[in-house]
Amino acid sequence: MTLADARTRSMKSELNRADIDAARRRFPEAFRAPLKVRLARWSTAAVGLAILGWCLYAFDASPARIWNGLGRLGHVLTLVFPPSLDPVLLLEGVEKIGETVAMSVLGTILAGLIALPLGFLGARFVMPSEFFRVGVRRGFDILRAFEQLVIALILIRAFGLGPFAGILAIAISDIGTVGKIFAEAIENISRRPVEGLTAAGAGRIQTIRYAIVPQVLPVLVSNLLYQFESNTRSATILGIVGAGGIG
Repeated sequence: MTLADARTRSMKSELNRADIDAARRRFPEAFRAPLKVRLARWSTAAVGLAILGWCLYAFDASPARIWNGLGRLGHVLTLVFPPSLDPVLLLEGVEKIGETVAMSVLGTILAGLIALPLGFLGARFVMPSEFFRVGVRRGFDILRAFEQLVIALILIRAFGLGPFAGILAIAISDIGTVGKIFAEAIENISRRPVEGLTAAGAGRIQTIRYAIVPQVLPVLVSNLLYQFESNTRSATILGIVGAGGIG
């Protein structure tokens, strides 16, 4: 682009902006939203601000309370740092951390082993019976509805205190989440490998093994790794109710 072309383009741009500014001054209503849209926006903003203000008032989120809380938080942190270097306490902490990670690993693996076949049963592509498929899907929803701490409390009454109840709580909670993801991944696979194997005379088990599993395996692994990360955080809390771990 030459210098003359750049100047010409700049003049056209200035001209266009000048025309737009003149038109905006002459017809201001054409350059803003209609009155109905503006009223809807203002009403929504007013309602949102009112709800926010009520929440701050109801929860007593005043600047004075926040300031006083920060002062007490500083005192609490001085009690935490520096940490105790007692060898007995350090050894116990390392042991509980290892127990927490082990709970997460075992719970995630158990959930994956159970959720994989249930995912096939909950997929429209594999399970033609709508009644059975919907029942499996609703089962996933029910499992996801319960908090892990609640499940852990129930399992502690059944199996006693310790990490075993925590492992089962993690697995039961994850079956609902992972099973739903597996079922949706199976429903969204490409049909061409399945049709090719079916045309070659492969049975249902062979079709699942060589056409479906290779397509959903990356989704399975990635979601299990994510659940492992999430379960590690969850396992640190389960100890509060006596389900093992550093909590």
